[in-house]
Amino acid sequence: MLDELKHLHALVGSPSLETLARHAQAEGSATSRSTFGNLLNGRSTRLETVEAFVRACARHARTRRPSITLDPQEVHLDTWRDRYADSHRSGGTRPTSAAPRWVELIADAPRRPQPWPHQVGVLPLLADCRQERPADRDLDAFMATGSGTAVVWQVLSGMGGVGKTQLAAALAHRTWRAGQIDLLIWVAAASRDAVVIAYAQAAADITGLQDDDPEQGASRFLAWLSEPHRRRWLIVLDDLQNPADLNGLWPPSVPCGRAIVTTRRRDAALSSGRYLVEVGLFTPKQSTAYLSARLGGDGDLLADDERLAEDLGHLPLALAQAGAYIVDRGLSCAEYRHRLNDARRRLADLTPEPGALPDEQRATVAATWSLSIDLADSLTPRGLSRPVLELAALLDPNAIPAELLTTSVVTAYLSGRRDHEEPVEADDVRDVLHCLHRLSLLTLDPVDPTIRVHALVQRAVRESAHPEHADALAMTVADALLSIWPDIENDPSHGQALRANTAALRAAAGTALWNTETGAHRVLFAAGISLGEAGLVSAAAAYYGDLGSTAVQRLGAEHPHTLAVRAGHARWRGEAGDTFGAFVATEALLADRLRVLGPDHLDTLTTRHNLAYWQGESGDPAGAATAFDNLLHDMARLLGPDHPDTLTTRNDLAWWRGKAGDPAGAAEALRALLGDRQRVLGPDHLHSMITRNDLAWWRGLAGDPSGAVNAFSVLLPDLVRVLGPDHPRTLTTRNNLAWWQGAAGDPLRALAALGDVYADRLRVLGPDHPHTMITRGSLAYWTAMAGDPDGAVRAFEALLTDRLRVLGPEHPHTRTNRQQIIYWSNDPGCQPTTGALMTDMVQVLGPDHPDTLTVWSHDSSQASPP
Repeated sequence: MLDELKHLHALVGSPSLETLARHAQAEGSATSRSTFGNLLNGRSTRLETVEAFVRACARHARTRRPSITLDPQEVHLDTWRDRYADSHRSGGTRPTSAAPRWVELIADAPRRPQPWPHQVGVLPLLADCRQERPADRDLDAFMATGSGTAVVWQVLSGMGGVGKTQLAAALAHRTWRAGQIDLLIWVAAASRDAVVIAYAQAAADITGLQDDDPEQGASRFLAWLSEPHRRRWLIVLDDLQNPADLNGLWPPSVPCGRAIVTTRRRDAALSSGRYLVEVGLFTPKQSTAYLSARLGGDGDLLADDERLAEDLGHLPLALAQAGAYIVDRGLSCAEYRHRLNDARRRLADLTPEPGALPDEQRATVAATWSLSIDLADSLTPRGLSRPVLELAALLDPNAIPAELLTTSVVTAYLSGRRDHEEPVEADDVRDVLHCLHRLSLLTLDPVDPTIRVHALVQRAVRESAHPEHADALAMTVADALLSIWPDIENDPSHGQALRANTAALRAAAGTALWNTETGAHRVLFAAGISLGEAGLVSAAAAYYGDLGSTAVQRLGAEHPHTLAVRAGHARWRGEAGDTFGAFVATEALLADRLRVLGPDHLDTLTTRHNLAYWQGESGDPAGAATAFDNLLHDMARLLGPDHPDTLTTRNDLAWWRGKAGDPAGAAEALRALLGDRQRVLGPDHLHSMITRNDLAWWRGLAGDPSGAVNAFSVLLPDLVRVLGPDHPRTLTTRNNLAWWQGAAGDPLRALAALGDVYADRLRVLGPDHPHTMITRGSLAYWTAMAGDPDGAVRAFEALLTDRLRVLGPEHPHTRTNRQQIIYWSNDPGCQPTTGALMTDMVQVLGPDHPDTLTVWSHDSSQASPP
């Protein structure tokens, strides 16, 4: 018997007697280490000690799984009772001492039930500086549900690190200390076996009977839960990995029980008939409160704490590990931020060593999601979750268009990453996204549809990706973005999402988007153009300025794409109001392109075109007309008279001829051009319609406002048919039509039409787009012309506030706005005649042109269009 006990002790890893005593205490026995010592030294032969020893060894084996594998009979108490009985027999006869009594009782000696209240499993410690959250109150209310109601399962779901376990542990500690429950069961539910063993242990503790088969014990425990008793219980199944593990193990619905599951999963199987609670991130206030408590409220250490919390995405696990790292190394929040944002450091380098993690945590932030990613990759369709997540890790964490990841560009890349020849389809990617959503590795919004991925998950995925995939991943994402970028951005929010994702890609891709041979990826230019055409002209200028610095560094100062970036910078600098600066920058660019590319290169000709334009915008319309005339001869010589660029140059020449004081000549030239554009491009081509728009405009400025109204009225249905009602060109033509209706003598009709245009521009372009503000200015102007100058002044003043905020004080629109306020405030009774208005309008482009200052400098007594 003694040898067998020693053999059992060795089988479970030879734990210390002190450890065995602790296990015995957890099993409800007060057996001390010295008593166990006496047993193993042969100085004690009591059955109670043998049973306590076997139970302690069995518990130790369970805590060490799977490193210890035991035959169930090794720790089955009936087996040990038989052995005990055999060891007290002598020569096969019954002893004459007390032994015969033991022999008679051993066969049916029951295990004594544990006293109440009782706990099975070890509760996690509460985190240091733990923050109370609204979910704590919700869980308390859940526990306080009145008697007579059925059991309610709360499923706490969320990504790894949001604090699900801590929420459940805090509830368990509170209810246990308050005496609100008689039975508390905490199960680390990593597998079905773990749940079954815990249930079987609970059955043995409660009933005093140990089952040979743990499944049978689990069934007995579930049956006990269904019995009509008054025992109040709480079961917590922590970190459930697979919902199928609970098939047949969900407790029954009884009034006295409550149960909680914590899991990263959000499968439909978990929410069916249960309350699925999404556990989110800390609020900014909770994040900074945690850091303050963790760092002892030291103001010097807490400098930059709000930005650090934002950098960490308000993830509780990341904040805890960052706090421990800061304390261990004597840093401040600002110093930690510096390390965190250093691209040379990995997440694993910025958390405590595994043995120094706070709050008994078992994994670093960098390792928290690895098991979930492995699990996702094993789900159908297999092998795609990791590469899809690697693509998403290069994009904006807050709003990734789901359509981007189902493009043919992406499916082709994923097909190449698969280990078999079957091609990947868009539906496969959609299935993968739902798998990743179920495992809380990303959030898929089915309404938009957009994808969100926590920034730290993205960083961990990027750092774990194989380096050989880095460039291909970046180029795939860039190509996919470009493939879904519309030629015309009618949805401002969609354009903003594409720009944000390009910015994230640019930050994550490093040098992958730059190649000395092929140049900069086209998506970089698309983002800059999108900014400008969305009306964010100052942001576009700044974007191209920053892009230019990178282009010089990556490609060299004379690479064609570096020069192209300079052209973009000059363009949007001018659109932002610095027309002379744009002229100077374009002039310098022309010199470089002449030297690098030669005079006949198309890029050189384009630069001459842009230089002529900015010459006119800077106040020299006659010089611009001359420059366009000279350019036209070279364009026709090199490209031919019918080349689209040649035709565009003719259009611009006519425009600046009108600006230089010859509106009739401009109209005549545009009329001739229209025939050629329609012949070469077709009547429905956008350029043909632009010429029709310009022709109508100069027809009105040449003294025929009614003819302008008729021409715009005929043009508008064609634009709606070809481009759609919300296309920016369609809206511009509607704005022009309304303007000329007023100029033709019907200001009230103009006001009504402009009100409709404003509503549509506000919806399509947003309140801060320059075109939306132009319509607001037109509304204010025709309000004055309709007899309400005071109302016009109020409207212009409100518009000035927005123009100052969006465009700045020096933008021509802003300065014109100021002039309108001065004019209508100083002479509210003045009503300029239509003829005087038309004379002024010769000097301007109309309601869509930014510069009316020339008119004001020559004749301040006249009000010009806004």
